[in-house]
Amino acid sequence: MTSAGEAPVRVGVFGLLGSGNLGNDGSLEAVLGYLRAEHPEAVVDALCGGPEVVAARYGIPATRLHWYRGEYRTASRAGAIAGKGLGKLVDAFRTAAWVRRHDVVIVPGMGVLEATLPLRPWGFPYSLFLLCATGRLFRTRVALVGVGAAPIGDRPTRALVRWSARFAAYRSYRDAMSRDAMRAMGVDTARDEVYPDLAFALPTPLASAPSGPTGPPGPVCVGVMDFHGGNDDRARAEEIHRRYLDGVTRFVRALVADGRPVRLLTGDECDGPVVATILDAVDSPLVTAAEAASLAELMKETAAADTVVATRYHNLVCALKVGTPTLALSYAAKSDALMDRMGLGAYCHPAREVDADRLLEQFRALERRSAELRRTLTERNLVAARQLGDQFTALTAALFPTTDHAHAHTYREAR
Repeated sequence: MTSAGEAPVRVGVFGLLGSGNLGNDGSLEAVLGYLRAEHPEAVVDALCGGPEVVAARYGIPATRLHWYRGEYRTASRAGAIAGKGLGKLVDAFRTAAWVRRHDVVIVPGMGVLEATLPLRPWGFPYSLFLLCATGRLFRTRVALVGVGAAPIGDRPTRALVRWSARFAAYRSYRDAMSRDAMRAMGVDTARDEVYPDLAFALPTPLASAPSGPTGPPGPVCVGVMDFHGGNDDRARAEEIHRRYLDGVTRFVRALVADGRPVRLLTGDECDGPVVATILDAVDSPLVTAAEAASLAELMKETAAADTVVATRYHNLVCALKVGTPTLALSYAAKSDALMDRMGLGAYCHPAREVDADRLLEQFRALERRSAELRRTLTERNLVAARQLGDQFTALTAALFPTTDHAHAHTYREAR
């Protein structure tokens, strides 16, 4: 609580938020829920990729992350290249001015310290470096909260990520491998903790009763992705994409042949063409596409399914959080770590080499253990909720040391 006459704490949230990625926005929603419950006096605004969306959806002022509006378009003409170059210089001053206005800046979740998907050093890694460096310069506490990290081969990207992490005042990770990756990059992680992904702190919708053994087979959610491999796979990107799409399409076709309703899920706006391709290829009324606009809506979709098979990390989080047996089309170690944490480590299939026949075998094995796995997920979700309570308590201690805890509502009580 803020004492009489004391200025409210100014909190900024930072990242590729409001840009069409549901997982990123879900992490933001979890942090905003924490701030509103434990620190309702805080004045919050955002520096983000989609300020109009963030302002409209979450009711906080938001500023565009990049001065140059064509930041995420490929620059081939001289004018565009010059615009991007000038934008990098302008963004250094814009970021510094924004950081200086805050007491605390939170980077909510997201894989900000990894390059498991195609990424250029002068893109988001540069933006994160500007944030953390100016935070150190102006003594604004920057917190990387529940973030993902992974080994990075590209030297410029690795350097920017390493220095960003070093300049941050607080770091926590969504899995142990992320912390290990930062330690291997030369960051002192002795005081850094590991907690479940922030999305596990979101409210859980009521789950539908699964189909019984004597009833008709229930729906299967299949989460797809515009997958082209990682940062080191650029030379094989189209080959990887074709193999992934062909394998998933064959799997969906096999489910339809068994009479199973299939609901296609996405997690980012860029996944839409993959859904359209599968719908055209299978051409069955049993296959439909969800139009989820948030993790809450994704959770409702997965809660209504008997089983989920998904690629995107936060598709997996949503399915596991609502307790639906899930099989991961894993494209990075973070997916394997998540599945292992939730007791389903045996049900991972490589997204780079989708084998529809093998995938179908794993799917049927998963369904045979459905009741047992639902009990396991219930237990693991209770543990995750307790651990995230600890995460938010630690965050308050690190970022809001003058908070009057005798009068503040705890996050767990608010929930």
